Parts: sequence; C-alpha cells; structure tokens
Amino acid sequence: MSEAGKHIAFSPPDITQAEIDAVTEALQSGWITTGPRTKELEAKLRDYTGAAGFACLNSATAALECALFLCGIGPGDEVIVPAYTYTASASCVVHVGATPVLVDVAPGSFHISPEAVAAALTPRTKAVIPVDIAGVMADYAALKTVLEGFTAWEAANDIQACFTRPIIIADAAHALGATRAGQKAGSVADFTAFSFHAVKNLTTAEGGGLAWREFGMDSDELYSRAMLYSLHGQTKDALHKDGAGNWEYDIAFPGYKCNMTDIAAALGLAQFERYPQLLARRRELVQRYEAGLAALPVQILPHFTDEYESSAHLMLVRIDGAEEAARNAVIERMGGAGISCNVHYKPLPLLSAYKNLGWAVEDFPAAFAQYENEITLPLHTLLSDDDVDYVCASLAAAIKECC
Repeated sequence: MSEAGKHIAFSPPDITQAEIDAVTEALQSGWITTGPRTKELEAKLRDYTGAAGFACLNSATAALECALFLCGIGPGDEVIVPAYTYTASASCVVHVGATPVLVDVAPGSFHISPEAVAAALTPRTKAVIPVDIAGVMADYAALKTVLEGFTAWEAANDIQACFTRPIIIADAAHALGATRAGQKAGSVADFTAFSFHAVKNLTTAEGGGLAWREFGMDSDELYSRAMLYSLHGQTKDALHKDGAGNWEYDIAFPGYKCNMTDIAAALGLAQFERYPQLLARRRELVQRYEAGLAALPVQILPHFTDEYESSAHLMLVRIDGAEEAARNAVIERMGGAGISCNVHYKPLPLLSAYKNLGWAVEDFPAAFAQYENEITLPLHTLLSDDDVDYVCASLAAAIKECC
C-alpha cells in the first residue's frame, strides 16, 4: 500500500514563476504568434546544439515531417525506422506518402541495429530515422559506416544531391543536451528533430524544433524553406508583414500550418535559462536511482558513460526474467503505492496501424524482448531524493510480490 496520501506523478512539467512571468509578458506584448521570441529561441537552440540552423515548429512530429519534405521524400521512397519507438517516428513517413520500413533494435539494446539497417537498404531507401531513446543518442558513427557503403543512391532534389547515401534524420525528441563522443544532439545527424512537449526536459507546452548540420546546402536557404513549410508556403509571416504597406505576399506551394507561437517560445526561453540546472538535477536523480536499484534483479539503461552523456529523459528499467503479465502486474502494484509508471515503448508492430501495414512483432524479436519486461520509472525535476528512495523500495516490493 502507498504511504498516506503519497502520489508520485510520472512526468509533470517543472514550471516556476519565471515561466509564468515570461508568458505573461508575451501576452502583454502584442506578439502571441510567431514573432521575436520564437526567433530568439531558435538562435539560442542553434548555438546550444552546435547546429548550422534551427527552426522552431509546433511539434517534433512536424519537425520530422518537415525534414522529409525538405529532402524531397515521398511516394515511391522508403524510410527505415526502428520497430522500438513511438508512432511519431514512423507516422511522419506515412504522412509524406513514403513507406516506413521497420527494422529491429540490436539484441539487448533500445537502439536501432546498424546491421538490420544494412539488410533493409534497397534502391528506394532515401532516409533512416534513428531514435535517441530516453535521452541516449544512437550510435551515429556505426550507422554512417553502414550507409556509406550504399551504392544505389540517386538524388531526386537539390538537398539529396548534397549526399551520396540515405539521409539520417534523428528523432531526438528526448535528447536535447545529450552528447556522444563529445558532439551534441543536433550537430551529428544530417537533420535532428527535438520535442518540447509538456513531458519533455525543456517544454514549450506543445512544440518542437528541427536542427541541421552543415552539409553543403546554404543554411539560410534551408531555414527559409522550413519557414515556408510551416506557414502554408506563404512568403511573408506576420512579423515581416507588420507595418504600413507590408501586406503583400505570395504562396510558393501549398504548405502546412505548424509554426511555433511566441507564447510557447516565451515559456521555452525561460526554461532554457534554467536548463543547465535541470539537466544537472536529472543526473543526480539517475545516480540515486542507480544506487537504489543496484541490489534488485533489474537492468538499467546506462545514461552516463565514457562514450556518451544522456539528457536523462526517461528511467528505463528491465526486470530480469519477467514476461509481459508479470511486468504489468508490477506496474499495477506500483500504482497501488501511488507511483505512476509507464512503458517505453510498445513496439510498432503491436499497434493496429502498423499491423494493418503488414508488420508482425514476431519479426522483431529483439524489440519484443526489450518491451516485455520494461518499466519506466518517474524521472523529473520535481522529484525529491526521498521520492526516488520510495520508488526504489516500492519496486523492490512489487518485484518480490509479482515476479
């Protein structure tokens, strides 16, 4: 049973008076849609990630779709996606009319298998979408090695012409601030999509961003195309239409509507000022979890190693020897103790949308093995040290009872 009145939420936003004041100022400024605050946030995130360019949008899903669109990927093309991910990594491919090709994760890993990617390459392959799960970046060096051996590349637009291999579009929804081999998420993959959803480390309530590295295309031109994509293909946004006589505009193509607002950006700017402290606290919490779970029959996704440093977004734990039923019983037992837990992720072939596309989970044994005994524990900056200790003690009791 839970301690009296005990409730530990899974991932609430960490909002202070600074965020409230920033949003209030935005509301009072007269700029509540895309404006100067959005542009300021883009500049700060570009510099922070080490990217060549950065465009803020209304979600990471929109950012992924924008990257596919900019790269000219559509009907007749294939995009490789790990089976172990959230639907957004694959649904974006469907939205642009291309075909998602699911591949397994590496055995014992939550990350896409480079060997599986190599086996899935065809002359129709235009991109790969690796996932930086839980804030731990994928092994981009290994992935690039596989892709550089691809010999069937034929460029279909000017961006594709900058490459000799399928384009790497990272789903880094979890990974703002993460590094691998000393390089930050946003500067490693060709394109990188970030999420600023309410449950993410840095939130704009709803929001996302697309970063890109230098690869031979003019960054200002890429940014202009991303902005056109995000606002109906309109050649002049509200900020640039402001002022007498500046109403005139054109529609370059029938684009989408997925721009970020200045209200959201104001929240993000306030969060950004606090972000180093937020990441530092997440690291402390992970280390406390690691100490508290050390004696339990569990495997923890490492967040901090000599090779990489995570953004510590999710606390992924696998219960040794547990099957789905036992894992689910543990989650129920934790709920009874007042602790909200989750599972990251149900492999895509277990979901109706992807079953209907012809995928079967039996073809992804490594992904299913990761999923069937995985439980995600609360990890957020509103947790106290005592909360973490309580979660660890409760998990020990739940495993003893259910497994």
